[in-house]
Amino acid sequence: MLLRTIRRWWRREEGVTAVEFSLVAMPMFTMIMGILELSMFFASGNILEGASQEAGRRIRTGQGQAANDPEQAFKDFLCANVSTILRCEDIQYEVIHIADDTFGSAENMEPQFDEDGNLVPGSFDVGNSSDVILIRAHYKWEFVTPFIAAMLTGSPTDNTVSHLTTVVLKTEPYCTSIIQTNC
Repeated sequence: MLLRTIRRWWRREEGVTAVEFSLVAMPMFTMIMGILELSMFFASGNILEGASQEAGRRIRTGQGQAANDPEQAFKDFLCANVSTILRCEDIQYEVIHIADDTFGSAENMEPQFDEDGNLVPGSFDVGNSSDVILIRAHYKWEFVTPFIAAMLTGSPTDNTVSHLTTVVLKTEPYCTSIIQTNC
């Protein structure tokens, strides 16, 4: 009697689907979350790149130099363009006037990072008319999904990956004063 009850219970199939789903649910949801997070990571890099170029356009045309506080104007414009996906207070940036005004000199200006991987910004100098300016923006993306950051960085303990965008431009020959008549 007992043996027959055990055999009948063993052959029942009502819970098979639930058991099978429980076996594949966790890996499936982890993979879906990883795909979504990786998509967000690449989208954030594109947004940072676009925002840097847009903020650089303000410097290129002289609008940044004409502001009362050029650094605050630059930061406000940069933040307005990244606020959809990135936290503005976590973005590090630098704007450097290239001393000899050549694009070749910008190639030798390597970014400096501290021991935690944060950008050590140089001085904020938007330059003047017809100057070569280097703009860098840096953001550290922190992954939530296990193993994604380890696959991208090769480090099993670090779950952050950095975005670094660089824009080098030559400002337009804009007028620096309303009094100038040769503009």
